[in-house]
Amino acid sequence: MPPTLPDYSNSVKLKYVKLGYQYLVNNFLTFLLIPIMAAIVLEVVRLGPEEILNLGRSLELDLVQILCSLFLIIIITTVYFMMKPRTVYLVEYALYKPPVTCRVPFSTFMEHSRLNNMSDPKSVQFQMRILERSGLGEETCLPPANHYIPPVPTMEASRAEAELVIFSAIDSLFKKTGIKPKDIDILVLNCSMFSPTPSMTAMVVNKYKMRSNIRSFNLSGMGCSAGIISIDLARDLLQVHPNSYALVISTEIITPSYYSGKERSMLLPNCLFRMGGAAILLSNRRREKRRSKYNLVHVVRTHKGSDDKAYKCVYEEEDPQGIRGVSLSKDLMAIAGEALKSNITTIGPLVLPASEQLLFLFTLIGRKVFNPKWKPYIPDFKQAFEHFCIHAGGRAVIDELQKNLQLSAEHVEASRMTLHRFGNTSSSSLWYELNYIEAKGRMKKGDRVWQIAFGSGFKCNSAVWKCNRTIKTPNDSPWSDCIHRYPVEIPEIVKI
Repeated sequence: MPPTLPDYSNSVKLKYVKLGYQYLVNNFLTFLLIPIMAAIVLEVVRLGPEEILNLGRSLELDLVQILCSLFLIIIITTVYFMMKPRTVYLVEYALYKPPVTCRVPFSTFMEHSRLNNMSDPKSVQFQMRILERSGLGEETCLPPANHYIPPVPTMEASRAEAELVIFSAIDSLFKKTGIKPKDIDILVLNCSMFSPTPSMTAMVVNKYKMRSNIRSFNLSGMGCSAGIISIDLARDLLQVHPNSYALVISTEIITPSYYSGKERSMLLPNCLFRMGGAAILLSNRRREKRRSKYNLVHVVRTHKGSDDKAYKCVYEEEDPQGIRGVSLSKDLMAIAGEALKSNITTIGPLVLPASEQLLFLFTLIGRKVFNPKWKPYIPDFKQAFEHFCIHAGGRAVIDELQKNLQLSAEHVEASRMTLHRFGNTSSSSLWYELNYIEAKGRMKKGDRVWQIAFGSGFKCNSAVWKCNRTIKTPNDSPWSDCIHRYPVEIPEIVKI
């Protein structure tokens, strides 16, 4: 056999070459300033104190010039601090944990499905196949009204679920923080499927006897990404209302959204959506900096509603029999991919280090100028974030984002385990995922978190948080009694 050339791609430690390149580019200014500062220090030492004093006298600055210079510096500093956006702190958050009586094991879900659809065994088989591949576990929960045969999606039952979920989360938050209801200046609540009159924010104000001048906002119909929209709205309000507290509530009331028909695209939500809710306390008060958990760094929102397919891919409508439900399009994953692409294109320059941006730019230029067949460079978002909270909308959503963003199994562990333990809790799923990371003791001071959510419309929204302090494992978390069992192995198909 003739001698062969060595495979340099394997013999050279390209991993370390890339790390060296990243360190050099990301710290370019530091490397540039160090020799300049060293040269200045050496020159000062060489001149000595007398030469420096003589240099100062030679400038011949009088008192008026010095005072004017100081006055100008003070004005510039004042304008800078007045124009600088207020820091938004995430003081604390609390999650709703459903009672054991609401648990829906696979066997119970399928038995109820058979009893509710006795005239249509094909619908039962379809739901069973979806559940087997869903990634959900045996401990997810549905509201009491859905345990009846047939379910009773009445206004009274929906209000009862809303009060149970929302009040439980708020009570827990007030207990954690010591904040009183009358301290709340801004109230934002999002729930897509249930929008009664009076609104649910009015329900909260009435329950806790909040102030009459509270600024309250009730968001509905905005899908699973509405949690980040609520955070964005609260952030904007905190920019114009100093020294304030904002209470954000994210939930989805499942009771009125149960579909009892035969359309397969409308049966999917029955299999995936479960009870859940989160209450988040935000503030712009400087005194909250010490005890707050996170700073809000960026919010990036992408809306694809101008495209007809995107607009209708998650659509509430009536089936041919007149039964109302939410239809999920077959194009959902493709549309989500396009929305994600637009979102990361916007957020990339805000968060990616210079090394990744340069590599992306060089590859883009190379494809345009030299060879369009070059493989496009996918920025390494692991250089920008330590933790990822991907909306637990379903196994396919998590798989697709893991592949597109080139994430490891550990990076998507919080999303998979949240889907397994709590199911798709809509807009609150991101907070169950963040709580999973904290419960595992992985959240350290300075860590950056990327929350990514998708919702009807079609929308892809992102929020970036920075951890203010190393967070101890919480004792009052929904994960407290089961975190020792996770992560668990989730098979591709669970035979029911």
